[in-house]
Amino acid sequence: MNRKIGLILFLISAGYLLMSYQLPTYPYIPVDADAIPITLGWILLVLSVALFFSEDKDTEEQKAKRHIPKKDVKAIAGVFVLALIFITLLEVVGFFIMTALFIFSSSKFLGYENNLVNAIVSVCFPLILYSIFVFLLNINLPQGVMPF
Repeated sequence: MNRKIGLILFLISAGYLLMSYQLPTYPYIPVDADAIPITLGWILLVLSVALFFSEDKDTEEQKAKRHIPKKDVKAIAGVFVLALIFITLLEVVGFFIMTALFIFSSSKFLGYENNLVNAIVSVCFPLILYSIFVFLLNINLPQGVMPF
């Protein structure tokens, strides 16, 4: 199992590194935009090689840990679908509205019942993130239907 996962991670890291080296470089900047992606790609590559050559001791306890209950698979699939909807509608609807809807619907889907707290967190968290990115970091986020 370790060899299969190690090989898959090696291929992913090689493709990631290939794309990271194609990022544009900017003169007069001490740490370029490609520094973190390249570093992370090399770390993943080295760890995937280490995983490939590590000993694979598949015990009954490890097999039992790999078993995911059907209920958890449904929860993961549901949140994945919600994330796909979020990604698809982010540009059209906007960051603030989609993030609030995503947080509220994900929490509700996963079984959180306190609607008041859920609504407060769903509004405050994207509002704080939006304020940090737009006003402090001067990074524009998708506005969508909102005028600001």
